[in-house]
Amino acid sequence: MTEQANTTGHLMQRWALTLSYDGSRFYGWQKQAGDLPTVQTALEQALSSIAGEQINTIVAGRTDTGVHATAQVVHFDTSVSRPEQAWVRGVNAHLPDGVAVLVAQKVAPHFHARFDAYGRHYRYLLESSPVRSPLLVGRVGWTHLKLDLNLMRQAAALLEGEHDFSSFRAAECQAKSPVKTLYSTKISGTSRYLCLDLHGNAFLHHMVRNIMGALVYVGSGRISVDEFESVFHAKSRLKAPPTFMSDGLYLTGVDYPDEFGVTQLSLPEWMSIPGNDFQTA
Repeated sequence: MTEQANTTGHLMQRWALTLSYDGSRFYGWQKQAGDLPTVQTALEQALSSIAGEQINTIVAGRTDTGVHATAQVVHFDTSVSRPEQAWVRGVNAHLPDGVAVLVAQKVAPHFHARFDAYGRHYRYLLESSPVRSPLLVGRVGWTHLKLDLNLMRQAAALLEGEHDFSSFRAAECQAKSPVKTLYSTKISGTSRYLCLDLHGNAFLHHMVRNIMGALVYVGSGRISVDEFESVFHAKSRLKAPPTFMSDGLYLTGVDYPDEFGVTQLSLPEWMSIPGNDFQTA
């Protein structure tokens, strides 16, 4: 069942959208006061234009300024009937450069983009070179330090499982608990171009960027793996290295129970072409 009646008796439909966006063009996902461009503002304006009524969205996970998404998921309710392509091609015609709806699908009225998600996938792309490539600015993070991937892998492995991630939690984080579960951590690529992949049930504010910053410290020899572990278990942001830049961070997927039938998208080819420096195989 994908429809329900609103208070006026009209049938309501709930839709789920999967979208991609370039975070460098927006001040994060969430609507803000003033005229600052955000993904949510742009999307809701485009949806409202197609629906002919005010549309409000619920997102799987809010992203910060500069953070990208290849497969963000939102849901919204509407009393109007539109074909699937109206919510894709029609909405995209009203969206600014840097954001696009990839998939639209009608879902059950009880589906919730945020609360029904049991997993999120993030990928951080990092360039390690003496000089930063100007073509990768805004798309890939950068450090001039030479990195040891094996040391970084040893440290990243310590994060798997259920832990208190207070050491990697931003001071302004509003999550009720710092305890989260990382299902897997993976570092792949080369010492010049590498990927950090994290799959967890949920993430704290700046958690991935703070983890990346600490791993760069490990890879460059500024702290040891044992010191990384001590920082982690200290459960204090004051003990940890600085937050890393947002440029290379991507939300790449959201997990939902099969009952909802939400389309799962694979990584874009440019992020996982066999033989390139960012391959994960």
